[in-house]
Amino acid sequence: MGGTEEKQPTGSGRPTSRDVARLAGVSHTAVSFVFNGRAEGNLSPATQERIRRAAAELGYRPDPVARGLRRRRTAVIGLVTDEIASSPFAGRLLRGAMETAWDSEHLVLTIDSGGDPAKEDAAVAELLDRRVDGIIYAAMSLRRVRVPEGLHRTHSVLANCLPEDDSLPAVIPAERAGGRTAARLLLDEGHRRVAMVGGQDDIASVDRLRGFRDALRAEGITVPKEWVVRSGGEITGGHEGALHILAGAPADRRPTGIFCYNDRVAAGVLHAATRLGIAVPGELSVVGYDDQEHMAEFLTPPLTTVALPHRAMGEAAARLVLDSIDTGRTPPATVRRLACPVISRASVGPAPSR
Repeated sequence: MGGTEEKQPTGSGRPTSRDVARLAGVSHTAVSFVFNGRAEGNLSPATQERIRRAAAELGYRPDPVARGLRRRRTAVIGLVTDEIASSPFAGRLLRGAMETAWDSEHLVLTIDSGGDPAKEDAAVAELLDRRVDGIIYAAMSLRRVRVPEGLHRTHSVLANCLPEDDSLPAVIPAERAGGRTAARLLLDEGHRRVAMVGGQDDIASVDRLRGFRDALRAEGITVPKEWVVRSGGEITGGHEGALHILAGAPADRRPTGIFCYNDRVAAGVLHAATRLGIAVPGELSVVGYDDQEHMAEFLTPPLTTVALPHRAMGEAAARLVLDSIDTGRTPPATVRRLACPVISRASVGPAPSR
């Protein structure tokens, strides 16, 4: 009984570092060394382990506010974005950033600006007033953005967007490589008559089409001009674009594979194929892009697609900010492009033999 009583924390509140020191049989300074990152060179590994075991037994956690005051940090990263509420991909990016920050004992404070520049400036100012350690600015569609006022006053990184003035580091998808990947999905199945549907003149559309053509050109294939239909990014655009290419064309004069700007466009292409009585993937293979949750895998047939690396972008952006905080150095204003992985399902098959 006596031994058990000695292990209880003093008072009725949460256990303190002095309770840990008493249980571990070390000085209060030794405990501070362990939880302030100064143990190496000051304490033996055995002593460090004894202190950590005592802390675990007592359920002790360092006070983040007190530790932040000592380090002049708050252990909070701000994340400002334009449309968290309306984007189907926001959750992935947020989870990547939040879990990476959590692993480094940081929280993420998120603000949705609704795409309003004045609100973005106000959000950044509010985060700076709260003395966050750094800020991630994220856009839900790849584009060049005006850098909100105040981002240069702290450790800042952009995610899924590029700064208009090239003044900050950015993490974005490798869209051109993604277009090449999409083309290879069709080429590797023997398709030589291929088309592209959807997209406009935005960065993602241009880069995906360039990558798509890169891969075809390497095989000596040129896409006919009439088989590249810029029809936007929605289901209706995919449906209309596919009808424009497929309707009325004999089987040996129409494409056997279609690369779609995104999964919504691909859904429209699949609807058009069904309406025209064209079997997918028997007569026509369809490749999407984005791997949109609650959609791509539930289409008929389930859609083979190239996924946007939203979670990886959140992770990479948070890591860049955290590394900048730790080193005290601003990372160079470079662009890091992350690979877009393939999600294989059932909408791609061998090219028909005719």
